[in-house]
Amino acid sequence: MDAGMESHEGMDAVDGPGPDEAWREHWGRPEDALARAVEVLRAPRPEVVPRLSAVVRTLVPHVAIAHLSGVCAYSPANAHGPRELVGGLSGLELARLAERAAGTTSAGRPWQGEAELAGRTRPVVVIAAPADDKEVLLVLVRGDAAPVPAGALAVLQQVCELVIAHSEHRATDAAPGQAMISRTAAVTRARTIAEFTGTHSAALTAVLAPLRSADLDDRAARRAATDLAVTALLDLRRAADLDRELSEEPADAAFARLARELRPLLRHTGVRLDLAPPSDATRSIPADTAHTARAAVQCAVMLMMEQEKPGRLHLSWQFTADGALRTVVRDDGLGVLAADALAVHRTADRITALGGRYEVESVPNWGTTVTVELPLGMPSPTAVTDPLDGLQPRELEVLDQLAQGRRNRDIAAELHISESTVKFHVANILAKLGVGSRGEAAALAHRAGMPGGARLHVAS
Repeated sequence: MDAGMESHEGMDAVDGPGPDEAWREHWGRPEDALARAVEVLRAPRPEVVPRLSAVVRTLVPHVAIAHLSGVCAYSPANAHGPRELVGGLSGLELARLAERAAGTTSAGRPWQGEAELAGRTRPVVVIAAPADDKEVLLVLVRGDAAPVPAGALAVLQQVCELVIAHSEHRATDAAPGQAMISRTAAVTRARTIAEFTGTHSAALTAVLAPLRSADLDDRAARRAATDLAVTALLDLRRAADLDRELSEEPADAAFARLARELRPLLRHTGVRLDLAPPSDATRSIPADTAHTARAAVQCAVMLMMEQEKPGRLHLSWQFTADGALRTVVRDDGLGVLAADALAVHRTADRITALGGRYEVESVPNWGTTVTVELPLGMPSPTAVTDPLDGLQPRELEVLDQLAQGRRNRDIAAELHISESTVKFHVANILAKLGVGSRGEAAALAHRAGMPGGARLHVAS
């Protein structure tokens, strides 16, 4: 096990009464445990974690609780407790804790030990509960490392699994407003990661340029590389404070930013950069389009510098008559770039995701031209040809079982889930497909070509 995280031998193996059995006063009877679980389930979604913490504190004393979920992009990790403690917790720490705790005990049992959290080693109890095709993590940060009795751990696991299942179902079937917030947050996060990745790649390439240059001696190359590295670090720090929520940016500002990012790449190379900014400088460009255009240009330039050995680069942005941003990068190098060159760093995937296209045209000994066209508006909605597109993966599995005529009990056994979970999925399937019976849902599965759709003798 990694340093900084130690398992307490025999902690989960406590079978008899432990040194502190006060938890039985509040949790000894099944009706008491159920009443406290219901108290948590009735809480509004934002208050579930604090309410759970308050309820289980008599079961497992702790000073803070943290929750890591894969459903909500808006708040995948949240914590409740003293500000100085929860303020230092991060989703990355919790994810690492989940990986380290996995496999230390048998499935369905909490793990207790020590972990590095918020700057120091702390005693913790970790509960991992299944939720569809992933695991959701709950971490109780304790004030001391005294072993928790096995009975208390068993009750804690069951209560947490019940709360997690209920909470995850509510998140999956969230109201449109909350779902929209979550999707917007996911887009913003992906854009931020893409921006930092591009900036990081550009900084590394810029630092390597003077080190590779034959025109600079060792001392000058090191000094230039150091200056570039310091500048890049300052830029990254400033970039971390920028507002990533802006949906559009002016064309001239977007192009000027690209030019600033390209110049360090070409410093000390002797390559001349010719720029042709967009003619309509005041026109706004969707942020995703501008980010993708810059990423495509940076990718093309780095490939050209590695393979083409150009003496001149020409870059232009223009707006087309059909409402697209056309980006052209042309060099006078060897003309050896392949047609799929932009597949590097998934740049081609980013272009396609926005409904754009790209072309790499290479002429041996004459150079290469890379053209990228990205639509400025949202892609036109297309007719939905498959009525099952809106279903979650687990719902598709349940629907396939429905189409084979299986009852809820059989479906639960086949998919290794509870019968109540099957009923929950069936209700969601009927609602999403807009049908009133299992038979109608099976008929849709049959028309969509699902493996089980050929058998339509559906049990009631």
